[in-house]
Amino acid sequence: MSGQRRIVSIFLSHWPIDRFLRAHGAGLDIQKPLALAHPDHGGMQITALTKAAHAEGITRHQRLADALALHPALDVRDADFSADRAALKNLSDWCGRYTPWTAPDAHGLANEPDGILMDITGCAHLFGGEKALIKDMAARFSGFHIHTRIAVASTVGTAWALARFGANRLTVLKAGAESAALSPLPVAALRLPGDIVDGLARLGLKRVDDLLGRARAPLTARFGRAVTLRLDEALGYVAEPISPQAPLVPYRVRVLFAEGLTRLEDIEQVIDQLTDELCDLLERYHKGARQLEVRLFRVDGVVTTLQAGTSAPSRAPAHLAKLLREKLNHIGDAFDAGFGIEAVSLAALTVDPLAQTQCIMTGSTKPAPDINGLMDRMSNRLGPARVTRLTSRASHIPERASYPVPVMRHGELISVQDWRVAALERQGGAMARPLRMLGAPEPIDVTAEIPEGPPRRFRWRRVLYQIARAEGPERIAPEWWRNARDRTRDYYRVEDTGGRRFWLYRDGLYTGNEDMPRWYIQGVFG
Repeated sequence: MSGQRRIVSIFLSHWPIDRFLRAHGAGLDIQKPLALAHPDHGGMQITALTKAAHAEGITRHQRLADALALHPALDVRDADFSADRAALKNLSDWCGRYTPWTAPDAHGLANEPDGILMDITGCAHLFGGEKALIKDMAARFSGFHIHTRIAVASTVGTAWALARFGANRLTVLKAGAESAALSPLPVAALRLPGDIVDGLARLGLKRVDDLLGRARAPLTARFGRAVTLRLDEALGYVAEPISPQAPLVPYRVRVLFAEGLTRLEDIEQVIDQLTDELCDLLERYHKGARQLEVRLFRVDGVVTTLQAGTSAPSRAPAHLAKLLREKLNHIGDAFDAGFGIEAVSLAALTVDPLAQTQCIMTGSTKPAPDINGLMDRMSNRLGPARVTRLTSRASHIPERASYPVPVMRHGELISVQDWRVAALERQGGAMARPLRMLGAPEPIDVTAEIPEGPPRRFRWRRVLYQIARAEGPERIAPEWWRNARDRTRDYYRVEDTGGRRFWLYRDGLYTGNEDMPRWYIQGVFG
């Protein structure tokens, strides 16, 4: 069992009443008995209550009718479990100021999350050690008017048990001491369902040390694997990973402040600094950022998230910082720093390989057209779906051979060389395609010497063109699996007496089994 992994379990001991008072406390007299109730089998049931309500003899899970009989003046409000879960997720996001490995704790005894799990492996030294870290957590949660119990251990199960059933409000357990710390705790500390806890109690197994060293086969036969599995997880014999709600990224930098920042100019300066650090990190691993995320952690526990993307991998600090500043300025007056921003993190959520740029003899890189930077700025200002580029599709039908995709769409970026290869594949040694394609083929009137022959003159948009040269046909069969009404096309590249060149096609064949063919123009050369 390794002692390197360190887990923090934060138990929100009065959640969701703390959440309710934080959201609706203005105008409430919290010194008076207050309870939250929710419909259950047989009627309304108390789900949370204040200390004043508890002093009147009211308990959690009590029927509302019984509670009102004890105290008729009880202030009853509707419980909102969805709001509790959303607030807990936001609180878990805010805990990302300590470590990126955070997640709401879904092991609540009432099947409702009532805590936060964090993996602080390798992070505690940034806050002066584990004791200093959880003291800082407790102080900040107290400032949010949220009651907490916090424990640090080497396993999720032990940290969870000590946070809820330990003797101290703040606990730091050394690696290897899990068995001794769990022994005096009740079996409910193993995160077992209530029916199993009751069944163990009827057998006289009330504490964890009653299970340690006991034969496992009878326990498994009577209660299933739940008892032994939870015990092994708490002792570290079975791995129990934390599934963070945010994606884990190796390219992440952050900075903490002793006092909160409130000026937008200061936050922009911090973003510039973090962008430099992130680009240095990306250069070390020959990577370029494709998607960036800035998280601004407010003093009051609110997190603001900004994201920006690039059309091609980039680790140019000035360019990336400019994209992020534009996102920040785009919020405008809607941006609220509250009582201040106490921490800022910057992460590259998506990266692609990016080789080193060849330098010239002076040591500087050769300047190149900044088309990617232009597309990035336009996409971030106008929206990623409004700036598109064409990508190739496996189809011989000209209007289907390419389609637009957002320039920010990962995995769809096609280089100039890719386009040349795609064009050669489409041509197959036949005629080249025109540079200018019409949005949709337009019908024309054509005169030909023989029905199956090339055109000799055609009228397009009320103008008559006399053809001097014609090359073709290039036959393209319809895609029968798409539309049975599509017909075979014969394409011709023609040049009129004025030197203008066009791309025409005859839609259909003179077989007598279908309607008469029609002529269309689809492109213009030059």
